[in-house]
Amino acid sequence: MNTVQYVSDEHGTPTAVIVPIQIWEEIISKRETAYLLTSETMKKRLLKARQRQNGINMETICEKLGI
Repeated sequence: MNTVQYVSDEHGTPTAVIVPIQIWEEIISKRETAYLLTSETMKKRLLKARQRQNGINMETICEKLGI
């Protein structure tokens, strides 16, 4: 369900919207990223992390944690 629903008052004026949680999570994620990018330090850290190639896969992490 990707339908956005509009809530209106008695005059038909839109007052709110209802969005599916998947769309809401995308909006929040983009908003948080935009906020982080306002800081020059955070922007550098995010760009550096994005370029990293030496991560650990999930299976290895689970093994190390014993789960």
